[in-house]
Amino acid sequence: MAIIAIYNIKGGVGKTATSVNLSYMSAATGNNTLLCDLDPQGSSSYYFRVKSKKKFTAELFLEGGNSLERSIRGTDYEKLDILPADFSYRNLDITLNHMKKSKKRLKQIVDPLKKDYEHIFLDCPPNITLLSENIFYAADMVLIPFIPTTLSRLSFAKLLDFFKETNIKKEKLFVVFSMVESRKNIHRDTMQRFQGRKRILNTFIPYVTDIEKMGIYRQPVPAHQPNSRAGKIYANLWQEIEAELLGLQ
Repeated sequence: MAIIAIYNIKGGVGKTATSVNLSYMSAATGNNTLLCDLDPQGSSSYYFRVKSKKKFTAELFLEGGNSLERSIRGTDYEKLDILPADFSYRNLDITLNHMKKSKKRLKQIVDPLKKDYEHIFLDCPPNITLLSENIFYAADMVLIPFIPTTLSRLSFAKLLDFFKETNIKKEKLFVVFSMVESRKNIHRDTMQRFQGRKRILNTFIPYVTDIEKMGIYRQPVPAHQPNSRAGKIYANLWQEIEAELLGLQ
């Protein structure tokens, strides 16, 4: 069983698309899977056509227990459930700050769900906050969609510094290159710089129209177009991640 956080300090790097497609692949390969949408924008929830209950708030989320479990919804796909986001999640950091053991509250909330799910995905908001620190403690793997540019390298360096300062295991960090345009020199050069490093996944996600159109079809790419280039890439990426998860056990 694994908790997989899809995270980046930066926004607009493909976190939600990665979360939606990988959680679908996890379920499609036979695993009971839960996707927790932690971003107040609720994009993962939108893709799966699911809304949070009207009375479900950030405070109830952080209470955990029965109120949280009752808010989990099924999707159109077998073995795949979602805990949809609520706009009140924008206040999660404020609420966490007033709680005891606030850095590990998310772990306390998510751990009881392991009895029902083999994989739990966390679609994370950007930035480094108290919620982010909770995510890092709770996750077995922190998967970073990484657009291969100079600014992404700088952001990644800051994240490594944060892990070092807080004594969180950097072995949790894995990079998947995202929105790659191979015709761009900077993309090719940046990927070359990382070649051969540990925890840099071999499969990369290209910048293709099929992924952009997820907002129109509101379906995971491997469900809507399994034989497309993008559909096959997410299938290969999930196989690679499963192998890495075995190594973390």
